[in-house]
Amino acid sequence: MFELGWVQVANPGISIAAGEIVAVEARTLGLWTLNLSRILETVDQPAQFGFLYSTTELHVEQGEERFILELNVPNGEVCYELEAISRPRQTLARLGFPLTRAFQHRFARGSHRRMLELVRGE
Repeated sequence: MFELGWVQVANPGISIAAGEIVAVEARTLGLWTLNLSRILETVDQPAQFGFLYSTTELHVEQGEERFILELNVPNGEVCYELEAISRPRQTLARLGFPLTRAFQHRFARGSHRRMLELVRGE
């Protein structure tokens, strides 16, 4: 869900477990940023999997994101939920607020598209 070309996980070998730090690299306007978030909760049930993380001081935004995959067992459909609540933390993110939001929306669209590709086996 993060491997979008312009966004990628910098530490893909981490465990999806509470307390782990997720490092996400993002290229925006030709610049790479490294954003760190801490996993707060995980969901690991037969028909549901995901996690909630909160940004750290080393993230351009301040907030939380939740990523959930859910299997509807009777019909075999898979749903992917991405929910984010944030506000700009760093000065450049605050100054470029409309652009910052545009990149967040671009990430959400790309993440949903990537998950659809993975579910379809592409």
